[in-house]
Amino acid sequence: MVEMRKLSPWLVVAALAATGCHHKTVSTSEFAAERQKMVQEQLKSRGIHDDRVLAALAKVPREAFVPENVRAQSYADSPLPIGHDQTISQPFIVAYMTEQLRLQPTDRVLEIGTGSGYQAAVLAELAKDVYTIEIVEPLAKDASARLAQLGWPEVAPFDAIIVTCAPDKVPQPLTQQLKEGGRMIIPVGTGMMDQQLYLLEKKDGELAQRAILPVRFVLMAGEAAKK
Repeated sequence: MVEMRKLSPWLVVAALAATGCHHKTVSTSEFAAERQKMVQEQLKSRGIHDDRVLAALAKVPREAFVPENVRAQSYADSPLPIGHDQTISQPFIVAYMTEQLRLQPTDRVLEIGTGSGYQAAVLAELAKDVYTIEIVEPLAKDASARLAQLGWPEVAPFDAIIVTCAPDKVPQPLTQQLKEGGRMIIPVGTGMMDQQLYLLEKKDGELAQRAILPVRFVLMAGEAAKK
């Protein structure tokens, strides 16, 4: 189920249930074969071993989330442009970040940076509820920059938070919305060429964090990056 809730004239957010986003599958047998090849050659060969994550990436049709002009490259081992200076992440990065969250079927997840919706669709295969936020107006259809900087406190705390744009530091409002025992994965850096993917875990009210992978994401926009 995909539920769209219009909370203000400039805000559209989506809540996805665990059964997936039910996006109509448009993949041909050729795309399906490429998807399975991607799982074997790009994910399993690089150490992605969580069976549920692999199954989600094998199921969600990535070609349905990219523009027509790059659809033939849907399963390329690289990010792809989706317009408005944004990208859909490389399949391995999607799988890696998702696996690090160790999602359970009962989890509630917050995603910052919906983009094309592909990451949210993958998350929706693995967790009970996925709340996703996008501040780029054309991508989100009147998305709210304020909500992106504040997260979603009305339904916090979250078992997991995934961020797909890079601030120069971890925004405090997001850490406050992480449940005890919860995990957050987020790219952090001062520029496109100086970013690390951080995994944070909240234990006894304290945040433990470690850098786990050098990455390159679009920068977090607006006031969100200053919090």
